[in-house]
Amino acid sequence: MKLKVENTISGFDMLRNNDKVLVALSGGADSVALLHVLYSIKEKYNLTLYACHVNHNLRGEESMRDENFVRALCDELHIELFVKSVDVLSLSNEQKLSVELCARNVRYEFFSELSEKLCTKIATAHTASDNVETVLYNMARGTSITGLTGIKPIRDNIIRPLILCTREDVERYCSENAFSYVTDSTNLTDDYTRNKIRHNAVPVLKSLNPDLCDSVSRMCGDLTEIKAFLDEFSEKELKNCETEYGYSCEELLQLPPAVLKNSLYIIAKRSGCDVSHRHIELMCDALKTSACVDLPFGFRAVCKQGVLRITQQDESRENFETSFENCGMFEYISAEEIKNVNKNFLNDCISCDIISEETVVRHKKEGDTFTFFERRVTKSLKKLLNELKIPVEKRSSLFVVANGSKVLWLEGVGTSKDGKKGMYKNGGYKYIGGKP
Repeated sequence: MKLKVENTISGFDMLRNNDKVLVALSGGADSVALLHVLYSIKEKYNLTLYACHVNHNLRGEESMRDENFVRALCDELHIELFVKSVDVLSLSNEQKLSVELCARNVRYEFFSELSEKLCTKIATAHTASDNVETVLYNMARGTSITGLTGIKPIRDNIIRPLILCTREDVERYCSENAFSYVTDSTNLTDDYTRNKIRHNAVPVLKSLNPDLCDSVSRMCGDLTEIKAFLDEFSEKELKNCETEYGYSCEELLQLPPAVLKNSLYIIAKRSGCDVSHRHIELMCDALKTSACVDLPFGFRAVCKQGVLRITQQDESRENFETSFENCGMFEYISAEEIKNVNKNFLNDCISCDIISEETVVRHKKEGDTFTFFERRVTKSLKKLLNELKIPVEKRSSLFVVANGSKVLWLEGVGTSKDGKKGMYKNGGYKYIGGKP
């Protein structure tokens, strides 16, 4: 197994000379084997090794047994150990998460915190067997090609040196070298989703193919390469689909189905939204029917006026209103200073002659009107925004400077005729230099 791990490390370029590595150590066979393998090649790479352990306090005395075991092991190897104790059951109830997900979040937050503090890479003991279970789990709950790529050998600063070793490889390595380890009793039950897959689905598949782990690892490698190519191609195509406010529905629909679905995934991810395969399918339909799709965490895919946008309500901009003078975003510009400035600058200037106590900065309201300076045409703000094709979800958060219902200045449009009264006299001007 050691040779397989060394080949994995070199093949994926996981380690460099003088690296610092933080080993996630549960005390089970996988993590114990990982620690010993890295310890055995410590001199080869001149590694500085640390270990960390999270006591989830889910198994009473058994949890303390695990913590004491890893303490003794690290003392024996003279490796500095960091331990975090958390009442995961209470925390999962408080956060309304499954115990599995809450425990995982706690672990990775701890790993990340220590890694940043110690400037290390993080080594986890995921194996090829874990990878099979992950792929099957993703398939069962519904996934795209991303979920079928499995557990990545390297993700950010996390490395997985055992990712091509099976659980049988690990247990054999520990047995041959007389390395003791602890067994988590919950792994023997079907209380958790992964255990159900491990104890029921995997044995059936292995009866069909004894080399199941190797086969799945090869599939994941191939799909990872395909996904990388698809991502690169999709990114190039998306540049042709970009518009001022989002992405052209017409252009997106011209893409091949696989590229379209992957492009929609990228668009959602750019907005900070994690979507499922079902969401992507609904977004594909929305492109054809100018519909909207609700996405996780308050996001929404909006297809209107031929443009796809991913939106999220910005509550910080709702119902904003303050007096013009208290806003603190304007500059006084004298008539002398403004003589030689260009038209674009003038379009964001308001004449001081029309500023009064009723002048406010706020969001648009029903009944607001805007008069164009050049055309002397007055329109309702609603009609104007329709003509300008400003996305519906952006309209409620636009800022205006107004006297009553008369809009003097509109964000993204500029100053109205009412806002320019007295503009060419010798009085002062105010330049709208930013947003409140």
